[in-house]
This record gives sequence, C-alpha cells and structure tokens, in this order.
Amino acid sequence: MTIYRMQIAFQYTFERPAGSGRQLFRILPATVAGTQNVLNASLQVDPDPTETDEFVDFFGTRVIELVMPAGMTELELVLEADVQRIAHEIGLDISAPLERLGGEIAGHRGLGPRSPHHFLASTQRISPDLEIASFARQMTRSAATAREALEQLGLALHGKMTFDSKATDVNTPPAEAFRQKRGVCQDFAQIMVGALRSLGIPAAYVGGYLRTLPPPGQPRLVGADASHAWVRAWCGTDAGWIDYDPTNACYALGDHVDIGFGRDYDDVAPVSGMMRLDGAQIGTHSVDIEEAPLQTQPVQPPWTLLGLQVRPRSRHSSGSGKNPLSETV
Repeated sequence: MTIYRMQIAFQYTFERPAGSGRQLFRILPATVAGTQNVLNASLQVDPDPTETDEFVDFFGTRVIELVMPAGMTELELVLEADVQRIAHEIGLDISAPLERLGGEIAGHRGLGPRSPHHFLASTQRISPDLEIASFARQMTRSAATAREALEQLGLALHGKMTFDSKATDVNTPPAEAFRQKRGVCQDFAQIMVGALRSLGIPAAYVGGYLRTLPPPGQPRLVGADASHAWVRAWCGTDAGWIDYDPTNACYALGDHVDIGFGRDYDDVAPVSGMMRLDGAQIGTHSVDIEEAPLQTQPVQPPWTLLGLQVRPRSRHSSGSGKNPLSETV
C-alpha cells in the first residue's frame, strides 16, 4: 500500500479576453474497490467560476462542472490530492479460453457501467480497421486465453509503435497513428482498444496519471510525471477486468492512478465543454506525484463519494488566495 501526494496543474492563456464558457473537468482520481482510495482532494480555480457543480457520469467518473466568467485572459486550475494505491501482483491466469469468451459475454446479465456489453461496439473515435484487426489476429495466434491475448497484443503493439509526442494530436484517428507507427499514450490505448474489440474481447479506454521514477542516482524532477492512458479488457467471468499499459508494455498496477474509463477518449477527456474565444489560446499542464512518508499513511482510510465545497476567493476578487473546491474524507 502506498500513498501518493499529487499536484496537477492546468494553465490556459488567451490571446484576447475570452467569453463565458461551461467546462467539464474529469481530473479527479477515482475510488476503485480494492485498488485505489482518495483520502482528500482540493481544486483551486482562478478566476472564480460563476457556477460550480459536481456529478458522477454513467461510467462512474467524477466530473466537475464550472461556468467561467467572460473577460478572462488566463485560467488556472490546480488539483491536489492524497491517493492510496494498493499494488497487487497480476497472479495466475484465470481468464476465459478465447473460444469460450463469447459465450461468457452473452451470458453476462446486466447493463451497468462495468458490463462488457458496452465495450465491443465501435465508436466515433475507434472504428473498425482492417490493418489493425489483421495485426491483432497475427500477434495473438498462439494465445489460448483472453489474458494471453491481451499481453501478447500489448507487447506487439509496444514493439511496433514509437512514442512521439509530436507525431499526432488529440484528434488523430487510431488507424492513422497505427500506419505511421508513432504516437502518444492516447494513440497506443485507442489502437489497442480497437484491436481487442476486433478479437471479440471487450475493451475500455482508461484515463489517469502515471508516476515515473528517475534513473538510479538521479534526482526526482518535480512535474516529470504524466497524464496517461491505458486499456482495460474484460477477460471472462472469473478474471473480470484487467488493466494493461501498451505504452510501457506492462500491466497497470501500483504506479497507475485511475481517473475513469469509457468507450474511448471522449468519455474521459480531461477537459470538455464550450467557451467563446476570439483568437488563439495556449494550454499547458503538469503532473507531480510523490510518495508520502510511511508514517503518514493511514491503514484503512474512510471514503465518501462527494463533498467538494466552494469557497469563492481569488486574486481576481476582493478576497485573497484562490477558489478551492475541497474535500477531506
């Protein structure tokens, strides 16, 4: 068990004063039973929003909704959270044999957010592609179980693709990134989701954060951690959902911090909504994840689902400081 102290910052600069806008932020770490607990969290927003709300979407992701005032030239959000991550081993393979997986999917009752039935069909971002499907079949020829297929495909995709932050953007189709063999974690994840679905394996896109470690003997760099994306595959009734990170060719275990999951990137995009703009904008973000000292780590933290409170104060208002939405559980 490890406690991570996290700080995630988003900064936007607008060429001309922006009009008002309603934005949805999916940036809060999630609570995942037996894997991850959020101990406390606070969100500071500058300038002060004119309206705030919070809700949980269909797939269980916590969403902060902010209405921002007109006239902004800058927007800053800073999320701070303490998150308990319970690392575990991948264990024995109890996933379904591939020839039986279809029957287990058909026998699954219910259409809740974690039902495999939601994660087989194509979406606007992840549509069927013959090259990706052919690659998936070739790379999993020797796989006997769903988990073997998941791992073999992830290793093969990691070997084929090169991580390149300049090769794609947020709207690059997975098929295009696959053909040029370059992209970022979003591309790796969406290609693999489509590939798994072509094999009849339900697959979800997961958004979150990744703690990175410096090389031996090197100091830890503040802000060097990253927003990240990986894959969650339903591997049968007994195994359930298994997370795999194709960008790093590993199962997503202790160093991955979940935000949420969905059918593709659109379901867990960190920022969505609308804002009136007249001119260019520049956006940056940084992620810093640090392991808390052992003596500060509680054994079994409590948890309540919601509880963010708004205390409007920022450097743009009559008060001092910023506008925190905070919770302690």
